[in-house]
Amino acid sequence: MNVPFNPLIHKFVAVLNKKIPVNLLLNALGHMAAGLSASYPNLADMRFDTYTDKDGGNHKSISDNPFIILAADNSNKIRTLRNACLEKGIHFVDFTSTMTVGTYIEQQQRTKETPEAELEYYGICLFGEINQVNELTRKFSLWR
Repeated sequence: MNVPFNPLIHKFVAVLNKKIPVNLLLNALGHMAAGLSASYPNLADMRFDTYTDKDGGNHKSISDNPFIILAADNSNKIRTLRNACLEKGIHFVDFTSTMTVGTYIEQQQRTKETPEAELEYYGICLFGEINQVNELTRKFSLWR
């Protein structure tokens, strides 16, 4: 069966702070990716599909869009990217150190009590048009 080519115009990008232990980053990435999908106004842009294997097994909700993982040298680089996303209207979700340890109520309170300038960013996930996202993330290297 010939499926018509439908070019991809969007992408997911996660930028993670290299100074944070990987186990904490994986937790942050999970939270950010879930939040990014849950809060995006046009889910169809994310192009979630069901992939079917030869045996007929379905592998649901896999995006056709690329999902790239990049590395930031520190929290301030993520803060700068976050501010650029706000300025350009790029959809994003971030994760900070205040969002760990204790109950979610304690985490929310700790975040509320911390000025933005004092937040330590673990990462940020963004979703948008490829050209716009590339413009904001081109200074970051691939995660290794």
